[in-house]
Amino acid sequence: MQLAINFIFLLLFLIFAPKAQAVCPICTVAVGTGLVFFRYLGIDDSITGLWIGALILSSALWTAHWLQTKPWKIPHKTVLSIILFYLLVIPPLFWMGMIGHEFNTIFGIDKVLFGTGVGSVVFMAGIYLDKYLRTLNHGKVFIYFQKVIAPVLLLSIFSVIFFLITR
Repeated sequence: MQLAINFIFLLLFLIFAPKAQAVCPICTVAVGTGLVFFRYLGIDDSITGLWIGALILSSALWTAHWLQTKPWKIPHKTVLSIILFYLLVIPPLFWMGMIGHEFNTIFGIDKVLFGTGVGSVVFMAGIYLDKYLRTLNHGKVFIYFQKVIAPVLLLSIFSVIFFLITR
């Protein structure tokens, strides 16, 4: 009976759900599921963490930009967005048992957390790389989709580096 009620509420939620946001609790579960899937494929948690960190920061910055377009008086929108998104992803991963394993560490830090931190920094470096390249080219991009290519290229390079370190 309880299962049927839960299914009805889920169905109603899906029918009347508002437009999807960048990161939500469902996305957090999806990240956790992806982490399990990548573990199954044998991809190291530090590499997965790189991309999780980039996803969190990207979503937080996107949300902060969206908040800037609204007339709401929210102080420190970018900082609050970043903190909120990390709180929406990291604690649930801990509660699901994806973070905190004693022997799943790199340099003494949990691999997922380490990768998430490095991935966030690398993603930010990709943003600055794009901006720097634009200043060299008088405010224009060198190649189409440079804004996307710069962070993804840096994340890919670091994924290879992490692969070589952890194999």
